[in-house]
Amino acid sequence: MQQIKKAAVLGSGVMGSGIAAHLANIGIPTLLLDIAPKELTEAESAKGLKLEDRAVRNRISETGRQKLLKQKPAPFTAKKNISLIEAGNFEDDMERLNEVDWIIEVVVENLAIKKQVFDLVDHYRKPGSIVSSNTSGISVEKMAEGRSDDFKKHFLGTHFFNPPRYLKLLEVIPTAETNPEVLSFMKTFGEDVLGKGVVEAKDTPNFIANRIGTYGLLVTVQEMLNGGYSVGEVDSVTGPLIGRPKSATFRTLDVVGLDTFAHVAKNVFDQVDGAEKKVFEIPDFIQKMLENGWYGSKSGQGFYLKQGKEILELNPETLEYIPRQKLKTAAVEMSKQQKGTANKMKALVYADDRAGQLLWNILSPVFAYSAQLYGEIADDLQAIDSAMKWGFGWELGPFEAWDALGVEKAVQKMKDSNIDVPAWVTDMLAKGFTSFYKEEDGDLFFYHDGEYQPVQENEKVINLKRLKKKNGVIKKNTGASLIDLGDGVALLEFHSQSNAIGLDILQMINFAVDEVEKNYKGLVIGNQGKNFCVGANLGMILMEAQDDNIYELDMVVRHFQNAMMKIKYSSKPVVAAPFAIVLGGGAEVCLPAAHIQASSETYMGLVEAGVGLIPGGGGNKELYIKHLSSMPNGVDYDLQQVANRVFETIAMAKVSTSGEEARENNFLNSADGVSVNGDHLLYDAKQAVISLHSQGYTAPARRKVPVVGETGYATLLLGAQSMVRSGYISEHDLKIAKKLAFVIAGGKVPYGTEVDEQYLLDLEREAFLSLVAEPKSQQRMQHMLLKGKPLRN
Repeated sequence: MQQIKKAAVLGSGVMGSGIAAHLANIGIPTLLLDIAPKELTEAESAKGLKLEDRAVRNRISETGRQKLLKQKPAPFTAKKNISLIEAGNFEDDMERLNEVDWIIEVVVENLAIKKQVFDLVDHYRKPGSIVSSNTSGISVEKMAEGRSDDFKKHFLGTHFFNPPRYLKLLEVIPTAETNPEVLSFMKTFGEDVLGKGVVEAKDTPNFIANRIGTYGLLVTVQEMLNGGYSVGEVDSVTGPLIGRPKSATFRTLDVVGLDTFAHVAKNVFDQVDGAEKKVFEIPDFIQKMLENGWYGSKSGQGFYLKQGKEILELNPETLEYIPRQKLKTAAVEMSKQQKGTANKMKALVYADDRAGQLLWNILSPVFAYSAQLYGEIADDLQAIDSAMKWGFGWELGPFEAWDALGVEKAVQKMKDSNIDVPAWVTDMLAKGFTSFYKEEDGDLFFYHDGEYQPVQENEKVINLKRLKKKNGVIKKNTGASLIDLGDGVALLEFHSQSNAIGLDILQMINFAVDEVEKNYKGLVIGNQGKNFCVGANLGMILMEAQDDNIYELDMVVRHFQNAMMKIKYSSKPVVAAPFAIVLGGGAEVCLPAAHIQASSETYMGLVEAGVGLIPGGGGNKELYIKHLSSMPNGVDYDLQQVANRVFETIAMAKVSTSGEEARENNFLNSADGVSVNGDHLLYDAKQAVISLHSQGYTAPARRKVPVVGETGYATLLLGAQSMVRSGYISEHDLKIAKKLAFVIAGGKVPYGTEVDEQYLLDLEREAFLSLVAEPKSQQRMQHMLLKGKPLRN
């Protein structure tokens, strides 16, 4: 039975150390090896170190390891994970490869050097251990030449995308001699343990994503030059309007690095012929940028240059920087009014204006190229679409985008534009198949060899949109829907704007808990929006506050608090499944749940102080109780320290940078779970409900809560008052801090008094309502709604 309990990464550059960090994040001890230096640095000489000293010999890998702590975005989900990475070198530590189950080579992209490394690996590895290369395009078959039989059976390509923690794609590339069981294991391990979207690719230049992605980027550069567009104009329409990342085309190239991009393009250029080779030729102006060292973000300038607060764009003809421009046409404005990426694309691509011409001329060649490579780079079109979505952040893969535009209409226009459409696509249409994908009764199929075949998905992937088509909806309103997840578990899905919590969602929470208590094993609160929940409906709160409707707001806050208590004391387990942004009211929904199953990428915090308020839905109380419950039984602890930590977390609006950091901040406790693969989050939450139910779940007993009282309140305020005197916070910040401290301290009671939860909720509600009425708090709320960032007043 194949297992990976320990790994080794060979090469400690940005990619190698990033992969090591990702392995450490999921709890796999990892040996990080690199070359031993040939000479001392000045600092080492000054310390009296010698070349044979271990600190010197491990310097390169240890430097790579330490850099992980300073990188942004952070490679670690928690900084403590660095302890699972051990630095070493190729001369002293290769024999330790016999300790590990997976060896990942991440050295320089040079076949001869890689083969030298694999020669050593073959000598020292233990039989049965998996060996893989993180190459971005060198032939995996050629790397395996001359190796032992056991090595060949356990060898394959595993191409991570940078940064490994955040980019979902893992391309797995077997050789002809890779054991099918090893391939199957790595695909499952990649998805279930590494949390990746795994695609099997063929051993062709640049595999799938970089082959098509680089082609698309170069076609876009050429169209910019041919059509007389500017860098900024292209980026203004090749981002979110067509379901691509905000970085669009040229900002993406700046982030990736022009040197890296040129290397990837050259890899294909050297291995293909004819018209395809011509596309992969780097344009002259980019060659000049490379000669100038204008690589993008890492060199301070590329297609863009920041001067003060202004961002300038490069003029490719003069290589001078000019003010950034945007493409403004009727089609661009029309597309912004459309709902959904498919409709936005249709409005743009078929428009007869400069935006429409640009997008047609860059998308249609990518459609044709993807269809031409179908069968050559991957066995099915689903793999190509998945690779582009997971590796390049496209919302729609090339075949999905083609479907969105209408295959027949697009093919006719391609023929009119003299674009060669591969025969299999025209054959498909001739046979009456008018789309690459079709959906029937909530099941998805894709076209393959003259028929539709079901899309094979891991059972852990739950698609709510398709599930609702299959099972229907138990009940819905404008803010939320209650859905049957199967196996006796229901799911409450938020779908208001930004999943902000209003009265409609509170009504559905009450209905959902009642319904589940009667007819289900338990409830999952989760969704598949962009973010779990950005908090309460701030616009509604501000409008009521400005109209002086404090009575109305009091009623809303009571409803919110009561709904949270209903979650907490439900007789059936309620499991919250937060992911991405989980702020304010979103965190308040999670805290009282019987269990939290968070995504690894969960950014959770009670941030109300940033808009001049404190949490009003029970968040202060629940975070305080969560801290108390994390204290070991039978051990005396300092109640004041608990209050201090909760006060600091809320007053400073701390937001976790991962699910694990949310645990460190006590939003999650030791029993709560973290799902590495976000696509498996709802499945994992559902299993948590089933597990709690099978263990005979009962609602928690209502207990009184010990508080620090008046003396603790004074202690909490000391720090805030000194910060006002030092000019770090404003007088209004102090007013918010006083209200927060009063709530957490439990008001004017002696230290150690035990109070009931309703008493704390009443304190919280009174403090919230008093701050809502403050003009400066209203200014903060308005500023957040208009500008999207906090105001310091």
